Amino acid sequence: MGKTLEEQSKEKPKQPQSRHRRRSNKTRARLVDAARTVITEKGLDRCTVDDITERADVGRGTFYNYFENMGDLTGSLVETILTELVAKINARCQDQTGLAEILDAIIGTHMDFFSKRWEDFVLFYLGQADLTLVESYDNLATPFNEYLNCIERLVDSSMPQPISRPALRRLACAIAGFISGYYSFAVISSDAEDVDNAFLSLRSAFVASLVRFISEAFPDTGKKRP
Repeated sequence: MGKTLEEQSKEKPKQPQSRHRRRSNKTRARLVDAARTVITEKGLDRCTVDDITERADVGRGTFYNYFENMGDLTGSLVETILTELVAKINARCQDQTGLAEILDAIIGTHMDFFSKRWEDFVLFYLGQADLTLVESYDNLATPFNEYLNCIERLVDSSMPQPISRPALRRLACAIAGFISGYYSFAVISSDAEDVDNAFLSLRSAFVASLVRFISEAFPDTGKKRP
């Protein structure tokens, strides 16, 4: 019996990228790296296309060969970061069931993820803040919603009984807000190699306090799900 087209296509060796494609990928990577650096230095609201193209050492028109505008670039950056972060959170929480274990795993994942990625943390932090502005980057809403949905689902799965969606969203925002807020202060006040240790000193206390808060806010936590 002859092989299907799909089977035949899988047997074909992958064609090497053309010189034009390799050059295009390098140019895009330069723009992305430049954006990370400039946004870290200036913030989202003050960063411009000219800042990025000057840092990347390319013409202004080159930017628009790859991105429609600043919002498109920023949304792409944040989406990449959060997609990877959500995957790591899910993997780390896979075998956790209790609320305290889930919260500790979520916080630990953030610590490990951002420990060597300061520029990505700045984008994560500024992206959260930008969502509250009147004139914000619409591209940020979707990846942050997916990130918060991940936290909501994990917290909900560890609760003895279901709680409302608005309450879950508030809890997810509280968890994300604590992590980003404290981590930013820890980086400022600590040497680079001591950031994780500084964060760890409050981690168990935060988890215990949050578990207690949830138990008091939802007094039926002792009941089993129907």
